[in-house]
Amino acid sequence: MSALKQGDILLPKKDLEQFAVIACDQFTGDAEYWNTLDKFVGDKKSALRLVLPEIYLEDQPEKRIEQLNKNIKEYDESGVFETYKDCFILTVRKTPYVERRIGLIGCLDLDSYDYKSGSTSEIRATEGTIEERIPPRLKIRKDAPIEFPHIMVLIDDEKKEIIEKLYEKRNEFKKLYDFNLNMNGGSIEGYLIEDYKYVLSLFEKLYDKERLIKKYGKDDKFIFAVGDGNHSLATAKTHWENLKATLSEEEKKTHPAKYALCEIVNVYDEGIYFEPIFRFIKDVDNKKFLEGLKEVDGGEIRVYSNGKEYVSNGKNTLPDGIRAVDKYIKDYISVNGGAVDYIHGEKEIKKLVDRTGGIGIIFKKLDKNDLFKYVSANGAFPRKTFSMGEGIEKRYYLEGRKIK
Repeated sequence: MSALKQGDILLPKKDLEQFAVIACDQFTGDAEYWNTLDKFVGDKKSALRLVLPEIYLEDQPEKRIEQLNKNIKEYDESGVFETYKDCFILTVRKTPYVERRIGLIGCLDLDSYDYKSGSTSEIRATEGTIEERIPPRLKIRKDAPIEFPHIMVLIDDEKKEIIEKLYEKRNEFKKLYDFNLNMNGGSIEGYLIEDYKYVLSLFEKLYDKERLIKKYGKDDKFIFAVGDGNHSLATAKTHWENLKATLSEEEKKTHPAKYALCEIVNVYDEGIYFEPIFRFIKDVDNKKFLEGLKEVDGGEIRVYSNGKEYVSNGKNTLPDGIRAVDKYIKDYISVNGGAVDYIHGEKEIKKLVDRTGGIGIIFKKLDKNDLFKYVSANGAFPRKTFSMGEGIEKRYYLEGRKIK
């Protein structure tokens, strides 16, 4: 039985260009982005009023969470959304970097997901999960009647027989939306798929035992890999585990919080490419930090500081190199002070370093074709190893689903 399920999916009835906004964990060092977006949205109904951008995590978060929970309830009760019952939604995204990325919006069973190290579950994290990042998100989810996901989950369909096949049939489906995304995010189309049994039948081939043994060397039913939104899915899992303890056996089978709404994408999709996530260090003694970093085997890395780039060719693999660098950063900051942030894009981190006088650590790119095989054999990569594309290409909040 697959962890995938159709859902009752909500869409805003109007003002989609103002409603849809980028994932909350993007542009965490760019206040101008969020200020410009706030002005663009104005007084229109928007997902910007329903989520907590991480740039504001240190700016009255309790007050912000209280207000956005009020907003979610008000939106829910005032008829902002149209409900599409028992369905999937096919999405077609164009970004400034790729002509097309195809996704499928559906529900994943949280009982089939385990983000802990060594997991053998059907749905797995691809990167380490920081449990300290769950509580702020949990404060929102535990009281919210509706979820809005930025979670993107990958499947390993090298023959392109599932989501791509649905795309080929898109003209047979009702088009729900087609509009430009704000803040230069590209454009997006959405198609309603009401024949959910047909969709589920396509996914059955992923569970073939011979196929799994051939790919991973064992009958490892690793079907869904969390690409983006790992901590959001971990929050949904934590909320479900807390709630489940209060439910009867019958309620546990049907409660909507048992599932999380996600966008599922084939890792072989031409619009999916992996970008490394860089480390930005600030408020440290640069000379002292860099001297210590020379003693760390970070694998093949580049270090940018004071307008100059330094190359280090260590022997560690990419995952082990990132682990070593992250340990050094953590140990250094715990003793000497300072802060670390995680930045997408080489231009962006160099611009940030030049502006602040900080330090940028630049890693190599992960080959997306290695993702499933590596995680099956070794478990999750270190946290913040890779990003699926550039920051502006992340999922925009648009579809929602009731979880109460």
